[in-house]
Amino acid sequence: MMAPDRFHGRTLPFQLVRCSTCYLVWLANPPKTDEMSLHYSKGYDRSIATAGDSSLARAINRKQTLTKYMQKGAILDLGCSAGSFLKAMGSKEWKLFGIEMSSESARRAEAESGAKVFVGDILDAQFAASSFDAITCFHVFEHLLKPREVLSKVSDWLKPGGIFYVLVPNIDSAGAHVFRSYWYALELPRHVFHYSPKSLSMMAHSVGMEVLSLTTHREVFIEQSTRYIIDDMLRKLGFRRRPLVDTQPPNIIFRLVRKAFRLTILKFLTSVISLAGDGESIHAVFQKKSN
Repeated sequence: MMAPDRFHGRTLPFQLVRCSTCYLVWLANPPKTDEMSLHYSKGYDRSIATAGDSSLARAINRKQTLTKYMQKGAILDLGCSAGSFLKAMGSKEWKLFGIEMSSESARRAEAESGAKVFVGDILDAQFAASSFDAITCFHVFEHLLKPREVLSKVSDWLKPGGIFYVLVPNIDSAGAHVFRSYWYALELPRHVFHYSPKSLSMMAHSVGMEVLSLTTHREVFIEQSTRYIIDDMLRKLGFRRRPLVDTQPPNIIFRLVRKAFRLTILKFLTSVISLAGDGESIHAVFQKKSN
């Protein structure tokens, strides 16, 4: 499969390949580190920050999932952004830590949650073995250039019996099957590795973790994926409209129409597409083996 950076309206294609043994999918010849910064624009950062920090309900829901398996201890959030999840976890039962590439986001996370945040790459962080009772990673693992090495670090940092709670897009989902190269969650080339429940479980097992829970949740991204199809059709006809990264906030009339669409037609379309496979987001809880 090949696709460009559709979010920024670019046309240079990137290729995905799949391992026939472990079923892992990855980006062949990803951009070099200095080139990758072109695909993490301010507009992209703004969209991620808005999506990640505006939903208190999402952070609370993730807390509720984690506390089914672990109720207290030291917790590390990989790619903690501005700290919305750590803030939700904040209590006397938890000692909060984070890792974040952006120094601005890290400082905000510390101010908002009281956590200690390491600024830099996950592989550069220096934590002693068996430091954490729980480690979380929400829609960050797919961005990593060396996920197997990071997962090995996670296993080392966890105490025996510790929990690793991770969310990633599902490359074998209904949305991916239906929209293929136009599926919004492909996010090429920012998403370097693409996981299925099977490949994610195999990777976790390879570093001494076992599955406690693995489910898929429905998040088709019909609106964004359809927009990419329309943008490509217009481009082939000689028309070019503003890419998704530069889209302005909609006016009140558009918001009302969109709300009506989401409550009616979108629900029907989601039900139909759901027949093509599992949910688009993998929610997995792994446990480090006690021995």
